[in-house]
Amino acid sequence: MDIPNRIAIGILGPEALVNKVLSVIATSFPSFEPIARACSAETAPEMAEELLQEVEVLLVTGPTLYRRVKENVLTHLPVHMIPLTDTGLFSALYRLRSKPELQAVDAIFSIDSFTSSTLSRHVKEIGETSSNFLIYDGVPYPQVETMTQFHEDAFRRGATKAALTTDIQVADTLNRLGILCEWITPTDQNITVALERALLSTETRRSKEAQILVGMINVDEFGKKLQLQSTEHDIQRFKLEVHRKLIDYVESLDGYLTHLGADEYLFFTTRGIFERETVGYKSVPLAREVWKSLGLSLSMGIGFGRSANEAGTHARLALRRCKEAGGNTCFIVREDKTLIGPLEMADPLSRDLSMTDPELLKSAEDAGMTSTYLSRLMTTVARTSKLDYEVHELASILGITVRSTHRLLLQWMDHNLISSVGYVKVPKGRPKQTFRLHFLENLAADPSRV
Repeated sequence: MDIPNRIAIGILGPEALVNKVLSVIATSFPSFEPIARACSAETAPEMAEELLQEVEVLLVTGPTLYRRVKENVLTHLPVHMIPLTDTGLFSALYRLRSKPELQAVDAIFSIDSFTSSTLSRHVKEIGETSSNFLIYDGVPYPQVETMTQFHEDAFRRGATKAALTTDIQVADTLNRLGILCEWITPTDQNITVALERALLSTETRRSKEAQILVGMINVDEFGKKLQLQSTEHDIQRFKLEVHRKLIDYVESLDGYLTHLGADEYLFFTTRGIFERETVGYKSVPLAREVWKSLGLSLSMGIGFGRSANEAGTHARLALRRCKEAGGNTCFIVREDKTLIGPLEMADPLSRDLSMTDPELLKSAEDAGMTSTYLSRLMTTVARTSKLDYEVHELASILGITVRSTHRLLLQWMDHNLISSVGYVKVPKGRPKQTFRLHFLENLAADPSRV
């Protein structure tokens, strides 16, 4: 079933590649709702017909499958392919060359799916020559059996030492026959480019690219910063500097900014521009720039809507959510009032660690605590003055799994940074253990130390 406001994309290919594409979508393409099918070359047309009933665009993971789909399936929907590029070839070739028996400069490899001219151009860049490769030059887009036979015959007659193939079925068969073989797969960058092309080809995307976006920006604790200015002129200059930073940012979005008064600003731009500027709703560069130059953190609420009024209402809801989260964050409320976020904003403590007690930093480092983890813990404690946390709370703060958090907690306990202070009963299941961050007690007592 489609999730509202997300674009259904079909993913078709071998299971390993399908999973790789799904991983890239999960980290970089929040606009996509993937529907995946693992298939072979023989089942690709049938699977494609099924997927095309449910999606707006289809992405096929390789040229052989793509050719099968295009020859056997009629559709008005866009069908895209992840292309073969030099990066995937270099990666597979590196894996072969790392084997001791294949490091000789005269080792020859059989390869399919690349033409002589293309391969020669690619390998020249890494010091190889086309004479190191025996290239399949039969019919385009051959059957799996044909490619397998080509590689096996070359190896059996001693013409090659190993094989490079773009088909996983060929690679699996050759490896079972005891023939060294590497599967040429697309890199994450190849997949990202293909997904970007697929996204831009969808009707939903084209209509949403120009959709009006409303944003509300609130400068956190602006009044306190003004009190630090010594004269009225300093206050005015500080306000002007904040306004200039925001104008520059909104200008980069081809947007329009207006000051609502005091510490609040309103801006308009398009959804497509904002998505590109935040790299798929991941981070807000403005926040880091404002923190670095002015020592201010921002709360930003973004609203999507079917009308300007609806988008503005959603922006206000998103800003309220930012304040409830303690500020220094960004949330997006979509048309159906679902939430995206928080987006990455400024991380003040990552810059303030130089002001932290050197002994604390040394203890944290010895216990395997990175500066990022320390920053996040200090930020949370400074905001809440809370020292006791359950494992799932710490996992959320650190941005890692509960299992990884358990491992870190054991290290931190061994170095006396934290301690177990009891258990919390829950209606069902075992009681949950609570841990106290002793090493941050001074910060909890005096958050201004941050």
